[in-house]
Amino acid sequence: MHQLVILRGNSGSGKTTTAKVLREHLTDTLLISQDVIRRDMLAEKDKPNSPNIALIELIARFGLQHEKVVILEGILSASRYGQMLQGLIAAADRSFIYYYDLPFEETLHRHAGRAKANEFGAASMRRWFQPHDLLGVPGEQTIPASWSQDDVVGHILADLNS
Repeated sequence: MHQLVILRGNSGSGKTTTAKVLREHLTDTLLISQDVIRRDMLAEKDKPNSPNIALIELIARFGLQHEKVVILEGILSASRYGQMLQGLIAAADRSFIYYYDLPFEETLHRHAGRAKANEFGAASMRRWFQPHDLLGVPGEQTIPASWSQDDVVGHILADLNS
């Protein structure tokens, strides 16, 4: 079965942490991080029609074709990535789409505890912040600030096993 898990939200939300924990609980996964592809592999800025969008899609489709649970995580703004994400959702047998719907102050608080905290600060995060950037696709779920990391992972694993 071709399963796709999309974790979206603002910087500092907890997407990468959740994706890595999910991977520990699942077999045959392909974890795709927007930051790894965009920043580390391609050294690109996040802008419309960047080549990273096509590369993310190519890697995700590879995973789906090889019956992996594809976990895609990143800010993945609806305006830039929405069309590509909708195509991936259509290509998967089952898709689970989650958006961390957190206030800016909470993302800033979570960011303070990360290793990346020294790479960029509040001013950059405020510039990047896009509240309620939902895709508007059927089945999309929001993750509230009140959920712990264990709550999020447990919820997603329950969805995958349903």
